Amino acid sequence: MTRAAQIHLETFADPEALARRVADWLLAAAMRKDGIFSVALSGGSTPRRLYQYLAQPGYRDRFPWPRMHWFWGDERFVPHDDAQSNYRMVQEALFAHVPVPAGNIHPVPTEGVSPEASAAAYDRELRSFYGADRFDPARPLFDVNLLGLGEDGHTASLFPGSPALGERDRWVVAAPGPKSDMRITLTYPALESSAQAAFLVAGRDKREILRRFRDGDEALPSVHLHPKGSLHVFADVAATGLE
Repeated sequence: MTRAAQIHLETFADPEALARRVADWLLAAAMRKDGIFSVALSGGSTPRRLYQYLAQPGYRDRFPWPRMHWFWGDERFVPHDDAQSNYRMVQEALFAHVPVPAGNIHPVPTEGVSPEASAAAYDRELRSFYGADRFDPARPLFDVNLLGLGEDGHTASLFPGSPALGERDRWVVAAPGPKSDMRITLTYPALESSAQAAFLVAGRDKREILRRFRDGDEALPSVHLHPKGSLHVFADVAATGLE
């Protein structure tokens, strides 16, 4: 089966329609399942609009917040109040406006620790939440994993050439970003332990990299992510070139 055939692609007129559709999709997924529902969050402008939708009354009043748990696929190693923090972005766009229990939010610890200690602590938190040290393909860590697609083909903070690409034992590692800035990122095993993984892609500047991703270009770190469940791409027409 080709990479394109494995992908459930949906195309939308603009980022606004994309965000609204993913909000509906995420709500439906959460309502279909009884018990704990876990989500891995992504940074970036496209997911931010999604989070803002989830904070609106039509979604806020319907989500099963008490049984939903929220994690991050990656984080910049900066304080939580830093403008570059993925935690801060989601907090301002979503969590400050919805009745989510504080204990259900699982930010990456980035203050008072080294990057390596931060990664080790988040690794332990994921394992504790999962309840095992090894993944069972029949029991994914995440019900939904929201992902971005960088112009260089990275996802989370798995960049081309990064040592993190070869990690198979640790679930979380510290890894340098493209500007030598430090990141904390989930590795392939953790990211792949997902019932549904969804790339959110918008903008004309993503058209070429999305084409390569759909073609299965193995030079791209994102192509090597193979979720245990279904793989979705939600994209706007500017990114796909499809009307």
